[in-house]
Amino acid sequence: MMKKELQAKVAKLQLLLKSYGSAAIAFSAGVDSTVLLKAAKEVLGPEQVLALTVQSVLVPVEEVAEAKAFCQAEGLRHTVLTLDPLLYYDVRTNPPERCYFCKRLVIDKLREAAARENIAHLLDGTNASDGQDYRPGSQALRELRVISPLQEAGMDKADIRAYARELGLAVADKPSAACLASRIPYGEELSAAKLQRIDQAETFLRTEGFVQLRVRSHENIARIELLPADMARFMASGLYEKTVSKFKELGFAYVTLDLQGYRMGSLNETLKGK
Repeated sequence: MMKKELQAKVAKLQLLLKSYGSAAIAFSAGVDSTVLLKAAKEVLGPEQVLALTVQSVLVPVEEVAEAKAFCQAEGLRHTVLTLDPLLYYDVRTNPPERCYFCKRLVIDKLREAAARENIAHLLDGTNASDGQDYRPGSQALRELRVISPLQEAGMDKADIRAYARELGLAVADKPSAACLASRIPYGEELSAAKLQRIDQAETFLRTEGFVQLRVRSHENIARIELLPADMARFMASGLYEKTVSKFKELGFAYVTLDLQGYRMGSLNETLKGK
């Protein structure tokens, strides 16, 4: 049973959703957008909800597959939109504001798809916890008037995971995901080959039983971030040798383990003080 504070937030979320009449939802298959999509379906009905997923080299292949599977299981309309953001200089050259420029491209694509279905309201899964890291894409959301009902309802990440459990969603404990470009230091040019290599490297580690992780790519160096509790197993089991072999097969020359472990937005640490 939900706590009263969460009940109040969910009630506010439901009122917001009801006020839209219909909604197109930017759907990544992460916990935030999945909860938002499920809540919208329950409040508005499936015929008034459109899920929109962007497929690009910046998005892990598994995420798009999971988005398709969820919408099919829920009986929801779902459109997958293909976009190549690396065609754009302000994304490909990977400045600190890259996310802002990329987000504008994505939102324009989503709005076009929503307009074709005569849906005026475009929603995303931004929540009350998202101000804790450097997120230039948030500016694009504000400028283009994307609605973030989870944030408006005051729901943070813990609230959303708790609500996901109430809704019986399998994503309740799914690790936070992020654009693959967030694995490459600012100023290092992005390429499809680099991004695909990162995706394959992280998929390999997940198949070995690691859940929360990142593979940061510094030119030909792979810097692996694992939860501190996972590091001992990684080193003691001989798995690191298997990992080195696999990563070199993928094209990395050197493979390192970050002793600070996994943390959100570690590449933003270089921006502090600027």
